[in-house]
Amino acid sequence: MTAPSEPARAPRAPRLHYAWVVAAVALLVLLGSAGFRSTPGLMMDALNAEFGWSHATVASAVSVNLTLYGLTAPFAAALMDRFGVRLVVVCALLAISAGSGLTILMTQSWQLVLCWGVLVGLGSGSMAGAFATTVTGRWFTARQGLVTGVLTAAGAAGNLVFMPLLAWLVEGQGWRTAVVVVSLCATAVAVPVLLLMRERPSDLGLLPYGATEQPEVPKTEGSAILRSLRILREAAGSRSFWLLAASFAICGATTAGLVGTHFIPAAHDHGMPVTTAAGLLALVGVFDVVGTVASGWFTDRFDSRALLVTYYALRGVSLLVLPQLFAGSLEPPILAFIIFYGLDWVATVPPTIALCRREFGADAPVVFGWVLACHQIGAAVVASLAGLSRDRFGDYDLAWYGAGGLCAVAVVLCLALGRGTPAAAVPAAVPAPAAPADAEPQVTPRAVTPAD
Repeated sequence: MTAPSEPARAPRAPRLHYAWVVAAVALLVLLGSAGFRSTPGLMMDALNAEFGWSHATVASAVSVNLTLYGLTAPFAAALMDRFGVRLVVVCALLAISAGSGLTILMTQSWQLVLCWGVLVGLGSGSMAGAFATTVTGRWFTARQGLVTGVLTAAGAAGNLVFMPLLAWLVEGQGWRTAVVVVSLCATAVAVPVLLLMRERPSDLGLLPYGATEQPEVPKTEGSAILRSLRILREAAGSRSFWLLAASFAICGATTAGLVGTHFIPAAHDHGMPVTTAAGLLALVGVFDVVGTVASGWFTDRFDSRALLVTYYALRGVSLLVLPQLFAGSLEPPILAFIIFYGLDWVATVPPTIALCRREFGADAPVVFGWVLACHQIGAAVVASLAGLSRDRFGDYDLAWYGAGGLCAVAVVLCLALGRGTPAAAVPAAVPAPAAPADAEPQVTPRAVTPAD
């Protein structure tokens, strides 16, 4: 008598879900892009000494960079849907490499605007928050808030890695050496993107991490630009969009626009060496990593609106007291500010992304791209205004007090957002019901649970 044959088994999934590999590559890209954007603030005094360019002139290049960084984000999200994440990110890294490298040839301020403002702005904008939103949305069902927090924290960690090195290069070897290092690093980061980045879990026969069924892939036919504009038109009819956009514009104004651009020259005005000030700004990155990852964890469990109200209120208080804390050397009060402010630096991103997902569903990456555009426009405006204030009054005090007042406005805007269901952690995948005994065995993608 012939022994009955064993039923066919589904292929065993690897212990490490490939989503974590994709997240690691995204983390590397975002680490680098943060470091690339931080360089103009380090070069401000060096360019002033060599070319005689004022703080406002150099800040104008930063403003262009920040504006394009924001305006590129929603189109980049649509381009990633249309042409693939890998192609868009590699082109963005090469644009950063070209823009940074070409600055060694500049002799006029408009060339700084073209290279660092336009090319680096377009490149870094293509790897902005919409990139992190796209990666987490495609590859993760469980742990979305936590992974978003980790990827967002990569911006702070990038400052931690690059700021001290670039400050040392600017001080010891000259600003041209620093920009060449940035150019080479941008090219090097493109290599793991080419080798390891994949578009969707289905390309590898997998489900998103923690999913029980394959999600529907949105249609991407037609112009990516028109799709981005269509989504903007639809989102603009929502009150929530404008509240999120306005509050996030204040977030950009009080972080990248003011502190990220002007903290180093402001500290230098009080006698602090540039390398010491750069080290403090890098230290902000250390605590921002902790704060942003924690914010992602909180976002999976608590009301995102309440989190934003708390973050903006605490940030406003810290900025109001900052002018009294500057000194020519490291003192406990300025270190306390760095720790307190660092924990809050970009903690706003995970709950803002969660609110975009809650309100706009599958279009959330593009919608968040437009919200991020407002973030960067706010940063650009304040970067220029703070530079003009410094040239006019001889210090940054007015800029710090004004930023504290803006945070109070952000608190009011977030309170006006409708209360929604807290973003609860996604449960582990539930096993599918057993098939009838006489059913044909089928091989299907295996859902990987958070336990993997």
